[in-house]
Amino acid sequence: MKEMEKFTDEQIADYLGQLDGWEFVDGAIETTFEFKNFKEAFSVMTRIAFECEAQGHHPDWSNVYNTLNIRLNTHDANGVTEKDFVLARTIEDIIESEF
Repeated sequence: MKEMEKFTDEQIADYLGQLDGWEFVDGAIETTFEFKNFKEAFSVMTRIAFECEAQGHHPDWSNVYNTLNIRLNTHDANGVTEKDFVLARTIEDIIESEF
């Protein structure tokens, strides 16, 4: 697999314009989702986990009851790459299809 190129701040800003609710914070793109309850949050996390495996890219994430916080960056590139935005769009698609 070819190495991903780290995006510039300008590229990150352009890509963020295509996503709703994501921000660039401390070298990663991140967002928070709130669900009806823990079961709903965990169900979505499970669906996302399968996609992460398929893409070979894994988020830094945390879950407290009905809230899911997701941070994406490409550790190998030491920053945000196209890989992160592909996964972010996939996550958005999963959540939109569920709710």
